[in-house]
Amino acid sequence: MEPQPLWSPSPQRRAEANLARFAQRVAADHGARCHDYASLYDWSVREPERFWSAVWDFCGVVASTRGATVLADGPRMPGARWFPEARLNFAENLLRRRDEDTALVFRGETRVRRSLSFRELHDAVSRLAQALRAEGVGPGDRVAAIVANLPEAIVGLLATSSLGAIWSSCSPDFGVQGILDRFGQIGPRVLLSVDGYFYAGKTHDNLGKLAQVLEALPEVRRAVVIPYVAEVHDLAAMPRAVRLDDFVSGFPGGEIAFAQLPFDHPLAILYSSGTTGVPKCIVHGQGGTLLQHLKEHQLQTDLKRGDRLFYFTTCGWMMWNWLVSGLATGATLLLYDGSPFHPGAATLWNYCDEERMTVFGTSAKYIDALAKIGFKPRDSHSLASLRTMTSTGSPLVAESFEYVYHNIKSDLLLSSISGGTDIVSCFVLGSPWLPVWPGEIQCRGLGMKVEVFDERGVAVVGEKGELVCSAPFPSMPVMFWNDPDSAKYRAAYFERFPGVWCHGDWMELTPRGTCIIYGRSDATLNPGGVRIGTAEIYRQVERLDEVVESLVIGQDWDNDVRVVLFVRLREGLVLDDALVKRIKDTIRSSTTPRHVPAKVLQVADIPRTKSGKIVELAVREVVHGRPVKNREALANAEALELFRDRPELATR
Repeated sequence: MEPQPLWSPSPQRRAEANLARFAQRVAADHGARCHDYASLYDWSVREPERFWSAVWDFCGVVASTRGATVLADGPRMPGARWFPEARLNFAENLLRRRDEDTALVFRGETRVRRSLSFRELHDAVSRLAQALRAEGVGPGDRVAAIVANLPEAIVGLLATSSLGAIWSSCSPDFGVQGILDRFGQIGPRVLLSVDGYFYAGKTHDNLGKLAQVLEALPEVRRAVVIPYVAEVHDLAAMPRAVRLDDFVSGFPGGEIAFAQLPFDHPLAILYSSGTTGVPKCIVHGQGGTLLQHLKEHQLQTDLKRGDRLFYFTTCGWMMWNWLVSGLATGATLLLYDGSPFHPGAATLWNYCDEERMTVFGTSAKYIDALAKIGFKPRDSHSLASLRTMTSTGSPLVAESFEYVYHNIKSDLLLSSISGGTDIVSCFVLGSPWLPVWPGEIQCRGLGMKVEVFDERGVAVVGEKGELVCSAPFPSMPVMFWNDPDSAKYRAAYFERFPGVWCHGDWMELTPRGTCIIYGRSDATLNPGGVRIGTAEIYRQVERLDEVVESLVIGQDWDNDVRVVLFVRLREGLVLDDALVKRIKDTIRSSTTPRHVPAKVLQVADIPRTKSGKIVELAVREVVHGRPVKNREALANAEALELFRDRPELATR
């Protein structure tokens, strides 16, 4: 039976959405009458220069110069240049407000509660920017940070950006080698670091780690320690280290001299997951990041001035950068650091009610975990302010959509979104004008010419294939660090289909314009030459109450590939023949016989990256007896040993 929408926007919600005002502006200024999302999307990719110019105007980008040219070298991909004459500053756009309303609210588990007004945020950025300038930091220099998701991290990014320097951050749970694999490539002049962090009620020291990092990074002139878990520290053993308060002492808050920078001037360096080698250093630009985030916040998420935006993230995940940009819309940011389940499942929902959250951002795994334990926020919390929920990190399965609408809130825009670190934004995401269908992402992002290519490079609808973007967009990376001839950059995205961005996701574009992502292309299974997305199997397996989570790989076998499924079960359960049969029958009845795994094996844990993504490729390497090149990228690298030398997988 054809599924029905789980939610559709009311006429009032459609009319009050930012998108309605934007469409009216487009009609008035450009003569394009777009009465629904499909027509607006078609216009946005057919007339990219007019579209992005309209986004600039509608969102009120602050710039000393805009220039007449919107897109230069437009057909080139890579090579197209957006707003090449513009001069602007990312931080200036985020610090438009200087009033007494709350800009940032922070909670560090049950230990710390703080807030900053927009005026206090501006002054904190001013003081740190002056201190960094006095330390010799200027345009193009790197400022790196080992930070929890607390206000000082945002202050650090904005102060760095205001000078035209380049920001790069990772979360404090990274090991020493993981930090050096990243920051060792970019040569930071200043390094910010928290003294420690809280997780699941425990305190973790970070100063010992900082000392080791500093030993290996002689180019760091100054390490600035942010007190978080303690107030007083003896830094005598680290002569280059200074407390944040001492670093900014003597610099008064006040006006900020925002450097006016080219649109593609580097803003931040983000990193690929690094599970198959040293992470790639992906450089994103000031203007492209700003414009893309403004579009996604205001037109796709319907974020408004005064909204209260939350995303559960760390500073090592691109969703933190996405969250921070909410300041450019005048929203209040709700920050949280620590375990989302400490001291219990109600933690983030208490936060939602107490701080009148309007947008709740999280991961598909978090929603699945709530469903697995039977937690129903609808029964215990008001959620009166909550208008939108977004999910990313992995595909959100149909059952998780239904869980949200049945157990969290029925009148809610639930947006499954997908893009990545590579573009610090989304290819496919939500819209306040469209219905929500179970298991499907609402739409392609405005201005993003997203298509699905088959093996021949032909665009298809209603079939699975490669997610591609066949026209330039502003948030393409400026470059990779230490890639002077752009060879690594071109190889990463443009080798598969020359002149077309190939993202590496296995996707289907449905006839109604929604999108279904089936997993990463490089993790796609290929038994008997038939390509199967891993998410197709996860969706079926994780419906079973006994299964907490799963991981599937293709194992080379008899000149073919066989599907091997690993499952982590509820505590105390043991995988027996009856459960194996139920798992296989569930997969077979809802998919095809080719999806049914040849082997189903129990494991105590499943390895994942710091941002929570499971790592099929690393497990595949271990199963085949090959080394995993960068274990430091994993949050629980020890779990890989659970997959090594399994007698059940011995090859003949």
